[in-house]
Amino acid sequence: MPEVPPPRPVLDVLILGAGISGIGCAAYLRRLMPQKTFGILEMRGDLGGTWDLFRYPGIRSDSDLYTFAYEFKPWKSRNSMAAASEIKDYLEETADEYGIRDKISFGRKVIACDWSSDEGLWTVTAETGSGTEIWRCRWIFSATGYYDYDNGYRPDFPEEGAFAGQIVHPQAWPRDLDYAGRRVAVIGSGATAVTLLPALAEKAAHVTQVQRTPSYVLPLPKEDPLLKRLRPFFSANAVHKILRRKSIWQQYIFYRLCRRFPKAMRNVIRKANVKSLPAGFPVDTHFNPPYDPWDQRLCFVPDGDLFKRLSDGSCSIVTGEVARLTKTGIEMEDGTHVAADVIVTATGLNVKLAGGARYSLNGVPVDFSDRLIFKGLMLDGVPNLAISVGYTNSSWTLKVGLLCQYLCRLLSEMDQRGMDICVPVRPARAMKTRPLLDFKAGYVQRALSRLPKQGDRFPWEMTANYREDERMMKRGQVIVPELRLTAVPARPLEAAE
Repeated sequence: MPEVPPPRPVLDVLILGAGISGIGCAAYLRRLMPQKTFGILEMRGDLGGTWDLFRYPGIRSDSDLYTFAYEFKPWKSRNSMAAASEIKDYLEETADEYGIRDKISFGRKVIACDWSSDEGLWTVTAETGSGTEIWRCRWIFSATGYYDYDNGYRPDFPEEGAFAGQIVHPQAWPRDLDYAGRRVAVIGSGATAVTLLPALAEKAAHVTQVQRTPSYVLPLPKEDPLLKRLRPFFSANAVHKILRRKSIWQQYIFYRLCRRFPKAMRNVIRKANVKSLPAGFPVDTHFNPPYDPWDQRLCFVPDGDLFKRLSDGSCSIVTGEVARLTKTGIEMEDGTHVAADVIVTATGLNVKLAGGARYSLNGVPVDFSDRLIFKGLMLDGVPNLAISVGYTNSSWTLKVGLLCQYLCRLLSEMDQRGMDICVPVRPARAMKTRPLLDFKAGYVQRALSRLPKQGDRFPWEMTANYREDERMMKRGQVIVPELRLTAVPARPLEAAE
């Protein structure tokens, strides 16, 4: 008879996903709750999440790394806006420094998570290459990100079959795609598109961005100007702290100005575009969105690389509606024809909360869209589940880092009180609800009906102010009236045996 493997020990925390949020959570547990046991399930074959998945040319962060990196681990590169390879190296360093790599089980796709109130435990089912595995834990920290890792958003275009070239999506970039000396059309106007254009232009004969609606695009220095002044006098830790705090304030002030004075800030952005582009460039056609700044996420380009490529003629922009694809490219509604040998559909992401796993409570399915978010971390009525949802108006991980620290404080408080189960309870009063992400980006709007909601006041709101969140998560009251703590009844000794 085949040998039956021994049952896995029950973990205190099971982290789903080994990207920047999952590695961060594990590091915080090591630092703040070293007595807690944890494991990480990762569906891919390596850690890194986004920074391991995406392989398209030029992929980089569109946030500065002083705020995108962890608070506890300095970002030492000179590049404040860094390539995916640098970010991946940083995550690997963190995993090795905190002994996290050995805690990761790769090739595990979580398909179901079921909570047992009697046991106070989650049972997690994961698919592997050789079957399924069962894991048991007291807490789940879902660090799977917010989009579908399997499929990007890919609308159909009229008469696609007529195109004689290759159509690719950045999320599934072919390793063997040869675009050197060829004409490339990039459909899209977001962060992926503005990243691809200057990178593709290094080899392509010409790159054309085809956009239906413009985005706000701003140049930022690839290296923070303050870095050179600080390095001779301060340690790497001190430099990281100073630049991180500076970036937090810059992001906050810029966001608040955009929301309070949208017309004035639209003009500021326009002047920056005019300054970066050749005289006579049609800025109002290609860089004049119909929405206010920060209704959707702004695009930042390091050292103005996109504008340099538009200036030297290696890239161009066409703004308008796509009518159809032709044998040799794209025909626009106004009759313009964009010649292309390769078409890249940088058309966005599909949102998939919690990695698409099925959640249930005592066998009853959980519908996330019926739940309210609590402190941006938990869901009402769902015990011992934390989900990582970061900022949309700033670096994603700024918020996730605070959530991890609050979770550690919560676990410590529960231990002190001898409690095993924590569940947020929605108040009995009528509550006006809003979308989880108050953001007008297409990928968010397409998914709103499937996402949890936020309420009308603390602690049921998704806050977007780092200063307030820092005070609440690091120093605020941990156990509030909306949280219910209970202990799992001890089983008789003979039953346990």
